[in-house]
Amino acid sequence: MASTHKNSTMDLSDPSNSIQVRGARVHNLKNVDVDLPRNALVVFTGISGSGKSSLAFGTLFAESQHRYLDSVSPYARRLIDQVDEPDVDSIEGLPPAVALQQQRGAPSVRSSVGSITTISNALRMLYSRAGDYPKGQGILYADAFSPNTPQGACPECSGIGRVFEVTEKLLVPDDTKTIRQRAIAAWPPAWQGKNLSRILTSLGYDIDTPWNKLSKKARDWILFTDETPTAPVYPDYTYEQTQNAIKNSEDPSYMGTFSSAKRFVLQSFATTQSPRTKKRVSQFMQISQCPTCQGKKLKQASLSVKFAGLDIGELSQLTLNELAKKLSNAANTKVNKNTKNPEQAIVTQRIASDILTRIEALTMLGLGYLSLERTTPTLSPGELQRLRLATQIRSKLFGVVYVLDEPSAGLHPADTQALLKALDELIAAGNSVFVVEHDVSVVKHADWIVDVGPDAGVHGGDIIYSGPVEGLRKIKNSHTGRHLFAKNASQESTQNSAQKRSKGSLVRG
Repeated sequence: MASTHKNSTMDLSDPSNSIQVRGARVHNLKNVDVDLPRNALVVFTGISGSGKSSLAFGTLFAESQHRYLDSVSPYARRLIDQVDEPDVDSIEGLPPAVALQQQRGAPSVRSSVGSITTISNALRMLYSRAGDYPKGQGILYADAFSPNTPQGACPECSGIGRVFEVTEKLLVPDDTKTIRQRAIAAWPPAWQGKNLSRILTSLGYDIDTPWNKLSKKARDWILFTDETPTAPVYPDYTYEQTQNAIKNSEDPSYMGTFSSAKRFVLQSFATTQSPRTKKRVSQFMQISQCPTCQGKKLKQASLSVKFAGLDIGELSQLTLNELAKKLSNAANTKVNKNTKNPEQAIVTQRIASDILTRIEALTMLGLGYLSLERTTPTLSPGELQRLRLATQIRSKLFGVVYVLDEPSAGLHPADTQALLKALDELIAAGNSVFVVEHDVSVVKHADWIVDVGPDAGVHGGDIIYSGPVEGLRKIKNSHTGRHLFAKNASQESTQNSAQKRSKGSLVRG
């Protein structure tokens, strides 16, 4: 499917119609110059490491963001994730840019399909204004249907939907060991674990007694207390020497603060940014569905409100395709003078229609199998990028350059045409779309190709070709051209052979 945005003769001499890059030297780019059309689909091609991402993201998007940041206050700048200023002589005609990359921010179980697309916001409003309330229950504000607010979060699981429990057996897998022998396996290794053992000595606990010989009271306090006492630490002293030093008010090496094994595990799991640490402490936890909210994350008062016979937790567990069916009746209901409670009916119809419009943009990109409650850490990079793309389509921005990183990644071939249609919509709205891509169908759909290479690393970084797709056929040292047109030739040869066989069989018949 060829692109229909523009004809193949684009005039790039006019800065109002083009972006003119001069002297780009980001990463392995070799002081390159290139002119790119605006209001078009420009695909950056080349083998991995050729420099195509350095041109699209490291140069074009980075320069656009740098110019934007120059216009905002220093305080606001600190709140924005910034990329490095690009090494480039000049870029003329560059509009504001939006990058839709495959990389994700810090993973959070509170970030979901519903929050990224803002559909959850509309759904909360629907339940607040048009839900079926139990008799005698007052109307709830929309915040009461959010697990991320005090008004809505289940008190048992704090709005996560899961509870994290630790048991003595998990924390102490071998109870024949002493504390000095690391009976408490959940405690941190190296110095921090030794420090906690030394603090216990100062607090009067014998760390050389086998764990199963300690009293239950002592074991429970060491593992589960919420207290965090501070005690003097004498690293090289025995138990007796430590107690004597404390009795005689001897100056310690330092003061240490105790943390129970449970407190250490849960706090580390909740706060660490290290996947390795999170993985380590998770082995000492039992993670199960919250028994209070049944995994729905909300208070019982919020879950007692129904719409289409379901509470908001149940509705959020449906796939987007299923959710659209549930809301279709409400969205298509005609309100007239005979309608019972017409004001509520109008609110219901408007909110449901708005949600259906948002869902349509997602299902068009092949994401109808996702549910609103699906957390972003469980999404693939391609799914996450297409969610953001759907949100941008609905935003109706114009005059923007969208820079995308392989949006076809993980996409079923049958859904690629829907992706291309979405990109076409952005261009039809008055935007430019720049895509780093390997997929042949996306490359063929381009108005303009920028092939970077010829090879990777120091052997790449040059502009091999910049122009309409067909012109790449003549570029002998282009890996993209050979792959693209060799595949075409192979397909044509197969079709011709099939036609000959068909004609031959007709003659013989």
